[in-house]
Amino acid sequence: MSDLDFSPPEELTVSLWRSLLLNLIDRVAPERLPPLELTSEPVEVGILAGDLLDLPWYRTVFSNLAEVISPDTSPPLQLESKPVEVGELLGDELNHGWWYSLLGQLRERLAPQKLQPLRLTSHPIAAFGAKASLQILDWSSLLATPKVFLPDAPKPSAPGASPAPEAAPARAAVASGHPELLATRLRLTRDLGRTRFRRRIWIGLAAAEAVFLLVALFKFQ
Repeated sequence: MSDLDFSPPEELTVSLWRSLLLNLIDRVAPERLPPLELTSEPVEVGILAGDLLDLPWYRTVFSNLAEVISPDTSPPLQLESKPVEVGELLGDELNHGWWYSLLGQLRERLAPQKLQPLRLTSHPIAAFGAKASLQILDWSSLLATPKVFLPDAPKPSAPGASPAPEAAPARAAVASGHPELLATRLRLTRDLGRTRFRRRIWIGLAAAEAVFLLVALFKFQ
C-alpha cells in the first residue's frame, strides 16, 4: 500500500491573487483533458431498497414464496479475526445470585488482586495544606488577575494596643491601583450576600413547615 497523505491540499495555501489569476486562466483557456475511460466493471448488487418498495404486492408475495421454497445458499462465513478475552459481561454478572456476589466480595477481601502501581503523569494541584484529600483550590491559582501581595499588619508592641492606622490606607491604595482586584472583591461580596439571603429564606420555610406539621399532629390526633 502507498503511504497515505492526510495533509491539506496545496490549494488552501495559495494566495488570493494567485487563485483569482488561475481561475481566470482556466476560464479563458481551459485545459484539454483526454476523455475518461472506465476500466472497472459494474457489480451486481440486486434490487435496490427504493425499487423494492415500489414493487406491487403480488411481486413480493411470489418472491417470498420462492425464498421459502428454495432459499439462496451462501457459503459459510469464515472469520479471520481472533476473539479477545474481555472477561465476564455485565449482563451475565447481574444474572448471578446474591451468594455469588457474596463469595466474590469475600474472596476480594481475603486475597485481593495484586495490581501494578499507578503511574501518574500529571502534577498535583496545590491546596490549603491538604495531605490526604483535596479540599479547595487556592484563589491565586483560580483568578487570572495579577497577584497583589499586601503588607503584613504590624504587631502591637504592648497587649491591648491598637494596630497601626497605615494598614487601611495601604489596602485602599492597592485596591484603587488594581481595579480588577476591586471588581473581583465586589463580586464576591455580592455573591456572599445573596447566599446569606437565600439561606435565611430556606431556614424560614423549614421552620414554618415544622410548625405546621406540629400543629397538624396535635390538632388531628
